[in-house]
Amino acid sequence: MKSTQSDPTVQPVPASVVEQVDAADITLSNPKRAVIALGSNLGNRLETLQGAIDALEDTPGVRIKAVSPVYETEPWGVDPGSQPSYFNAVVVLKTTLPPASLLERAHAVEEAFNRVREERWGARTLDVDIVAYADVVSDDPVLTLPHPRAHERAFVLAPWHDVDPEAQLPGAGAVAELLAAVGREGVLPRADLELRLPE
Repeated sequence: MKSTQSDPTVQPVPASVVEQVDAADITLSNPKRAVIALGSNLGNRLETLQGAIDALEDTPGVRIKAVSPVYETEPWGVDPGSQPSYFNAVVVLKTTLPPASLLERAHAVEEAFNRVREERWGARTLDVDIVAYADVVSDDPVLTLPHPRAHERAFVLAPWHDVDPEAQLPGAGAVAELLAAVGREGVLPRADLELRLPE
């Protein structure tokens, strides 16, 4: 009886092959639900948001399930009129990536669109923030979950509520109640603009 070590048909599968198989797995076994907030106030804002959605969908282990309407909001913490307004949206996705890998991808997508850098403080081509990941609550300084200010930001809560009226922000409660408490002032729905769900 031959040992399995000398049988060429029973070789261990190289890690690189395992990774390729995992990357090609579009069925997403045991995926987690994540919510990502997008914002842009430089350049072609709508095109940038759509590009970010498409880039997320192109990520192995990520499938976009819902894309919110677009909202227009004034920048926080700066003098009125000193920066262009933001376009904001929220996407809900299913992913097999762990939170840290999803964060790396979010940063990579930001960098891909950050070719336009202006000197003005705070203005940015693209923000990609993980708002929530499954029911994870973590105070890790690299990735705090859920997002530590999501509960007070109407520009996150309003579009999230649009795509998932029953949504819960882990540790904070129903998105509908949080939005009611914050109010919608300064958060303008842009019914004339639309972001597409990737095909």
